[in-house]
Amino acid sequence: MPKQKTHRGLAKRVKRTGGGGLKRYRAFTSHRFHGKTKKQRRQLRRPSMVSKGDYKRVRQMLAYLK
Repeated sequence: MPKQKTHRGLAKRVKRTGGGGLKRYRAFTSHRFHGKTKKQRRQLRRPSMVSKGDYKRVRQMLAYLK
């Protein structure tokens, strides 16, 4: 059976944390900030963790990510 490959597009967007979690950066941060509140803009700056519902699928796509 062939080896599983790492999804390269996802590997560039996700980092593994020290505790084994997956850190991701947020969407909706490229333009049109005049339609967002200051609170939304401030919270979009910070990275967040991959949600529990997506974690299993993302982990499979990142088979060999250290």
